[in-house]
Amino acid sequence: IADQLRNVLITGCSSGIGLALAVKMAKDEQKRFKVFATMRNLAKKEPLEEAAGHRLGKTLEIKQLDVCDEQSIKTCVNSIPDRRIDVLVSNAGMGLIGPIECQSIEEMKTVMDTNFFGLVRLLKEILPDMKRRKSGHIVIISSVMGIQGILFNDVYAASKFAVEGFCESLAIQALKFKLQLSLIEPGPVVTEFERKVFEDGMKMDLSAADKETAEMFTNIYLKNYKQIFQSLGQSAEDVAEHTVKIILAENPPFRHQTNTLYTPMTTLKYADPNGDLPIDIFYKMVFQHDKIFSASLNFIKLLRWRSRKSFDLGKPSQ
Repeated sequence: IADQLRNVLITGCSSGIGLALAVKMAKDEQKRFKVFATMRNLAKKEPLEEAAGHRLGKTLEIKQLDVCDEQSIKTCVNSIPDRRIDVLVSNAGMGLIGPIECQSIEEMKTVMDTNFFGLVRLLKEILPDMKRRKSGHIVIISSVMGIQGILFNDVYAASKFAVEGFCESLAIQALKFKLQLSLIEPGPVVTEFERKVFEDGMKMDLSAADKETAEMFTNIYLKNYKQIFQSLGQSAEDVAEHTVKIILAENPPFRHQTNTLYTPMTTLKYADPNGDLPIDIFYKMVFQHDKIFSASLNFIKLLRWRSRKSFDLGKPSQ
């Protein structure tokens, strides 16, 4: 049995997508996975333990891993039998919204250190083993913001762009070693992660920004934030379901957007080589068409309601 089980290491499992994915894979009916669910702070493991239920200690083990600490990564990987990781899911991340005038360089560095260098550290430790075995699947929870930047998400988008460029380059080498590399790109996801980002945005000190920028952030961005999440937002479980399908796919795609409602936004980027089209459309959506913006969100809600089960990769879902 041990030979058939695929060892899966997932980072950032204390909540959100990481937690949902760890539990979903641990509860796989065909028992195909042994999940090593990791988190930076083990004091936050209760929700995961609860959700895992009787799979805890069987198909799911909880381990400490901080993607910003090389030693912590090494210790965790060394504790896995033969250091064998068949599937690595790089999910740990942090968000940051607001005007850059109000953010310290230190905060920005922390976002880059977690979202980008966190992935790099994991791969430096895990990639050589995968290459040697000529087998392995690296799954990165990226974001549509790794393709298309969004207002007041400058640094977060930059960190995800870094991840995407890094993976695009690495994918060519991975192919030579028969390794799979997949970027999962959710749009807005309703999780603890997003709630915290929003709350931090709400209590941000905007005194360093000019009046117009501060008002733009408060009255346009934060005001529409909730509305966008209610219309476009996916659940963490939904993203987890997509991710499992990608992991089980015979030939997993390099990029997979989990939210079909968001795809037209990212397609704009490829539609115009000058790059002006998406910027222009986002500008108009944000600043000129308040009524149209609300109407399109309502229309999207309707579409979403009608196409709940439109996503499919291979076998139809029950």
